[in-house]
Amino acid sequence: MPKKSKRELAALDSVARDIPLTLADVAKRAGVSPITASRALNRPEMVNEATRKKILETVQSMGYVPNLLAGGLASSKSRLVAVLLPTIAHSLFAGTVQAIIDRLTEAGYQSLLGSTGYSSEKEEVLLEAILGRRPDGIVLTGTLHTAASRNRLASAGIPVVEAWDLSETALDMQVGLSHERVGEHIAQHFFAKGYRRFAVITVDDPRGLRRSNSLLRQLEHFGITNVPVEVLPLPATWQVGREGLQRLLKRTPTPQLVVCSSDTLALGVLAEAASLGLKVPGDIAVLGFGDIGEAQFAHPALSTVSVNAREMGLQVAEALLGRFADRRCNAALTVDTGFTLLERSST
Repeated sequence: MPKKSKRELAALDSVARDIPLTLADVAKRAGVSPITASRALNRPEMVNEATRKKILETVQSMGYVPNLLAGGLASSKSRLVAVLLPTIAHSLFAGTVQAIIDRLTEAGYQSLLGSTGYSSEKEEVLLEAILGRRPDGIVLTGTLHTAASRNRLASAGIPVVEAWDLSETALDMQVGLSHERVGEHIAQHFFAKGYRRFAVITVDDPRGLRRSNSLLRQLEHFGITNVPVEVLPLPATWQVGREGLQRLLKRTPTPQLVVCSSDTLALGVLAEAASLGLKVPGDIAVLGFGDIGEAQFAHPALSTVSVNAREMGLQVAEALLGRFADRRCNAALTVDTGFTLLERSST
């Protein structure tokens, strides 16, 4: 019978005991004390190089995985931050989330992503599961939460950042932009350029609807009423954008400018316009939102609103890190990272 390796022996020992390997098992195999093994993994500067190398080789050969939760409980730190998004399928959130993860990782924290499906009720269920794991911090998308979520977060005492939105009823810290101001600015800018026939394509997303409603209010102030609005079901896709334009073109008069609640919808509008032989912006102009990577490479290049995604993500991470360092830091913090209207060829 062939001789078994150390890794195989360790695995058999673990199965026989029906319990996971512990640091004490590693220490015993390496011939050191548990405290020395712990220092080799967590405070390597306190262990001489030869001993540390021996312990690390033992860890690798045994397949030992540190119990980070147990260590976190001992120090009241899980080193975990939960980030809840409406969806992980939409690149609209990618820049912000990547900046959050990069900065937190640099500071020694791990990120856990969860998808709420644009539902406050699903967010509530996720929070119930996540809070039991005692994350050091939580990032939420938007400011719309159930009463139960608000009460649970208030009782937990965990630092919370609401991203992508600003409101007067902050849970804790907020980093984002005013969606109402975006709608106002779009109306003011394109009215000043001479556009008079506006139309809106949006999905049933609370932030998109807020921008749209703000746009409509500002246009009404300019005397422009009866603006056609197509509200389509989630998720936002090219096909939904194409369908939205099809619906708008059945109305009279046809719009000069189609304002979309996301770049994804706007790219669908561009595709549908091209299939119908419409010239952009000659026959119809198109505006997106979010400045996703594909926007500037569309044909024609898509005009859009940048949410300064990376800056938002960095500010979210810094808000949490400041609170982790000092519980009194960032009390009632609100950071407006603003937005930028980027005019390209489509308008």
